[in-house]
Amino acid sequence: MGAQILAAKNEAISDMGFENARRVNEALTARMEKRALQWMAKRAPRWVTSDQLTVLGLIAQIGAGICFAMSRYDRRFLLAVIVCLALNWLGDSLDGTLARVRRQERPRYGFYVDHIVDVLGAVALMCGLGFSGLLHEATAMAMLIAFLVLSSESYLATYTLKRFELSQGIFGPTEIRILLAMGCLAAMRSPYATVFGHRMLLFDLGGAIATAGMAGMALAVTVRHTAQLYRQDPIDRSRSARAVEVDARN
Repeated sequence: MGAQILAAKNEAISDMGFENARRVNEALTARMEKRALQWMAKRAPRWVTSDQLTVLGLIAQIGAGICFAMSRYDRRFLLAVIVCLALNWLGDSLDGTLARVRRQERPRYGFYVDHIVDVLGAVALMCGLGFSGLLHEATAMAMLIAFLVLSSESYLATYTLKRFELSQGIFGPTEIRILLAMGCLAAMRSPYATVFGHRMLLFDLGGAIATAGMAGMALAVTVRHTAQLYRQDPIDRSRSARAVEVDARN
């Protein structure tokens, strides 16, 4: 009897989790990116594995953070940042597609590894940016916090709502990489921007906008998902009434 209860409980947890989650990507580049990734996955050498691509993505993102830090002394390192961002896109985006094309999916393993790598890579990238002198450390910290909050909401929504949102609106990881690359090219010419007559660091401006955007999106989707779960998961009032009666008798 106990084994049956445990099996039923595990089945219920599996039904709720990310393994059955619907992947949603509404980013600007999503369709073009999907076609390109499938084309590459079908032609990738057999010795290339999803795990290797995941490691490549992490190393490249750490490398981007290091190159950002080194740009404090030589702005030409910003070109290396762009190369690292491209390699990060390749590893981070192709690993899951390759597994699906080869029918080698490991949903729990892949979900966990992919997203812990994203968190570690984001920390490395923001630390490098904070040391680069291209923006103030407080701006880098604010961006990191906003990213982690938004990511946490996404992971919770994946588990509770069976909806894995790979993008927020028209922005996804690829769009963020493109904006970072554009910022690097602009910063090579000048690390400053003028806004309404006030001179400020270009990455401070971009970081403030990014932080406000991520914080706003996190708040909006949290409110929306909380309301959705409230409607989908109502209180069983008859059960609550019975529990009160039992407590009263005891």
